[in-house]
Amino acid sequence: MTDSILTAPSILTRFELDGRTALVTGGGQGIGRAYAHALGEAGAAVAVVDISLPHAQEVVDELKAKGVDAIAIQADVTKTSDVQAAVDAVLAKWGKLTIGVNNAGIGQWVPAEDMPESDWDRMLDLNLKGVFLCSQAEARAMLKSGYGKMINTASMTGTAVVRPQPQAHYNAAKAGVIQLSRSLAAEWAPRGIRVNTISPGFTRTKLVDDLLETPAGKEVLPQWLANTPMHCLGDVTDLQGAIVYLASGASDFMTGNDLIIDGGYCVW
Repeated sequence: MTDSILTAPSILTRFELDGRTALVTGGGQGIGRAYAHALGEAGAAVAVVDISLPHAQEVVDELKAKGVDAIAIQADVTKTSDVQAAVDAVLAKWGKLTIGVNNAGIGQWVPAEDMPESDWDRMLDLNLKGVFLCSQAEARAMLKSGYGKMINTASMTGTAVVRPQPQAHYNAAKAGVIQLSRSLAAEWAPRGIRVNTISPGFTRTKLVDDLLETPAGKEVLPQWLANTPMHCLGDVTDLQGAIVYLASGASDFMTGNDLIIDGGYCVW
């Protein structure tokens, strides 16, 4: 039996992403922007995909200033043609796709009894169907090479119903992302693709900060903090270690798992 501890590359080397290519949806802002920076800093070439091309290009400019090879792509992840075009653009640029980060999504607060059917459909289309369409297109590229890492953004709301905001459609979609990812992980594991999810807790982004300045936001913040054992919100940088780990060789024996990064919210 070979002594793997003595023969394996060093642990820090296994976290490096040199030579790998990543596609990050919703990469033009918030959590997706943090993911794009983390993957690029770890050595990957990064395609920043966003429905807003100016936002995507702004992040690409930030990455290039760090010496990262990056491109901006405009895409609506609810449209099969846009998703396939984004994957094709990565293959045309770098010849391979090794990391797919399916992060694009929206949030909304609305009482279930008042929720229009259109709100339900929009939430499930973007937050769940969009993840499936991206995963499907990315897998078709990865399966040809026999290796790939797929990381889908879920939420702690896929595990626990958070309070006090009413968001049944969002919670259902994120729970769906977790179970979809487990299903894909089981299906594709024999062919070299690992699929995992990251479930952020209450995390500061520009959108969240803007929300917290509203009367409704100021009302919910004390309860968010009280329900979080660490009594603080997370920062997008708190998620960067997880994305690099799941994208790297350090997690090659991990698939179908959900990393909850929530300051302890779900332990109660």
